[in-house]
Amino acid sequence: MPNHFQLLVAALLMMPIVVVRADEPNAYRDPAPKRYDLSARASQIDKRTRPHPEIDFVFEKGGKPADLQHASVDTRVAPRGKLVIWLMGHNGQLFDRVTGYGMHAIQVHYANGWFGKLNKEPPPDDKYLGRIRLEAATGEDFSDAIDIPKPDGMMERSFQFVKWLARENPQGNWDQFLTADKKGLRWDHVTMAGISHGSTTAARFAIHQQVDRVVMLSGPRDQLETWYTLPSATPANRFFGFTHVLDGGWTADHYCRSWELLGLNKFGPVVNVDQVIPPYGNSRRLITDADVKKDEKRAHSASAPGGAAIKDASGKYIHEPVWKYLFTHPVNQVGDPVPADPDCLKEQGRKRT
Repeated sequence: MPNHFQLLVAALLMMPIVVVRADEPNAYRDPAPKRYDLSARASQIDKRTRPHPEIDFVFEKGGKPADLQHASVDTRVAPRGKLVIWLMGHNGQLFDRVTGYGMHAIQVHYANGWFGKLNKEPPPDDKYLGRIRLEAATGEDFSDAIDIPKPDGMMERSFQFVKWLARENPQGNWDQFLTADKKGLRWDHVTMAGISHGSTTAARFAIHQQVDRVVMLSGPRDQLETWYTLPSATPANRFFGFTHVLDGGWTADHYCRSWELLGLNKFGPVVNVDQVIPPYGNSRRLITDADVKKDEKRAHSASAPGGAAIKDASGKYIHEPVWKYLFTHPVNQVGDPVPADPDCLKEQGRKRT
């Protein structure tokens, strides 16, 4: 069995050497190439925005801004022409990596606080949370449980943020993600990504709106709902999942269920990344059983770069190759289909009221 060092070396050997050329599509024209980290408040970018305190969607908490949004790009790295939209709290270490892959990244303030107030188990129907997620993401009227207008949805806030970035950071070439008429984002160049609650909304949104890729860390959940089986605007081979096996969502079969309902078993088996070198059989379903000291809470966060992620004896993250795979692996390279896992519980015992 290969050790973590061998896995990392194998992944590094796969990485191409990238050099920015001025004649390449979307190439930067930056006289002093560097990594740019930018931030701005959503309420200052777009005066149409409004707080929704009834679902913990506010502009300030404890006297501090709560609607600060973050963006990063590295003009020293050859651009891939892809924008990552991260749907949870800002993760600087994740942004370090995706910008190092040649991608742009933003994190937007959108209505994700509703979950603690409106989550119901069992839900009143099998698409209840999915409708709330879709309204929070789009600002369109999909749910009777909340009222999120367009300026406060994830789509419009992402669009307004990218427009602001195009003005404030022209060196970053952000305008490549705007449509020709400058009235929206080029969603076919967007990677939706998130962890936990964020990964679930990323998946729900991608079923509704075609995007380039979906990266689902420690998720998706909504284990009592069936919106995963709706016709998807984004092809199933563009969904990628990664979790730790001690995560409660995995041990309770929530994630394996979601992955199969999305049809990801058509692209290979569940692969333990600690036992298989990249490209992991081209699978879309990746797991790890690396040591988290039997801590379920840490396991839930260990799928993303940060304090919970697993390091080797030298202090380096062992899942660097995994993160690169999730965000950059060619979507047309897929594993062989496998049957559904009979041991993965699909019926999660929802009782209708």
